[in-house]
Amino acid sequence: MFGSMGITELVLILFIVLIIFGAGKLPQLGEGLGKAIKGFKKSVHEADAIEAEASAQQGQIQQPGAAPAPDAAPAPGTQPGGAPPSSPSPAAPPPVRSEPPKA
Repeated sequence: MFGSMGITELVLILFIVLIIFGAGKLPQLGEGLGKAIKGFKKSVHEADAIEAEASAQQGQIQQPGAAPAPDAAPAPGTQPGGAPPSSPSPAAPPPVRSEPPKA
């Protein structure tokens, strides 16, 4: 994992970190580093899943050799020209209205 770094170098680095931060801060530093790595891995896996889902949907929409009929209705969520809709996606939350309270 650390390439050509040996045990001696790792112990020296740990000793310097111990001197700089103190023994009381090391568990907090380790916990923060662990949470950061966990969050990074989670976001990478979510991005991969979203990308795979998008490519699967695009593969279903654009099947090779199957041209849509000219008089066929456009797919939901697209405009007749094939362009994506300019309005927000249907999964977007509704806008919040600020109305005065009714008496």
